[in-house]
Amino acid sequence: MLQARRTRVVLVALLVAAIALITFDFRDGGDSGAHGIGGRLFGPVESLAGHVTGVVHGSTGGEVAALQRQNDQLRAELAQAQAGDANSAQLASLLHLSAGKYKVVTATVVAAGGEYSDTVTISAGSADGITANETVLNGDGLVGTVVATTGTAATVQLATDAGATVGIRMVGSGQIGALSGTAGSMTGGGELKLTLFNADATLQPGQELVTFGSVGGRPYVPGVPVGTVASVTTQPGSLTPTALVKPFADFTGLGVVGVVVSK
Repeated sequence: MLQARRTRVVLVALLVAAIALITFDFRDGGDSGAHGIGGRLFGPVESLAGHVTGVVHGSTGGEVAALQRQNDQLRAELAQAQAGDANSAQLASLLHLSAGKYKVVTATVVAAGGEYSDTVTISAGSADGITANETVLNGDGLVGTVVATTGTAATVQLATDAGATVGIRMVGSGQIGALSGTAGSMTGGGELKLTLFNADATLQPGQELVTFGSVGGRPYVPGVPVGTVASVTTQPGSLTPTALVKPFADFTGLGVVGVVVSK
């Protein structure tokens, strides 16, 4: 930095001297020897200025850009590690299961599903102990269930898929029912359709739902938070109370998920 300042001072002094000599030569009609002196001074100064500017912008700019890239990469890696730790803790706290009966394999979503289904691909598979018909969740609640695996990856059918049906229990009242998805692709809607089995059951906005659980915990383990009732859609005279449910999980922003596997 000090060297750069000294260079600028020298450049300014030389430029001032060169301009003075050229001005003197112009007043003298161009016959003065100052014209040659000014040209000899100004030419090298212009060249030196261009050289110094190029060095400063080329070298310093490149180094700054490289350092910025490294800094951004380190920040991203730190954020990913922190998110992974936080999600692992959340996944563990979400499960109200018998001690020692289940474990959670964590993975990240690496791809969104096909045109006609609401699915995602995750970065863990059969080599990690994952098999089909296992519950998938994240730090917010239910995500879906595993439908296929390879050694290193698995396909997850999201709870929002039109072909997905989840048994649920209403928190508080204990009423049971079925929840189905409404989306045919990742661009579909995020609300789920709820139907309760008891015709006398009461539904109201804000009520929470959890998974009822399947036999052997496959494909759904019990007690996983699902969402809240957004609006009641029961028609007059209907034998089945119905509602639309807003899920806890954000299906358009899935990152770290957990697969519940039997030990």
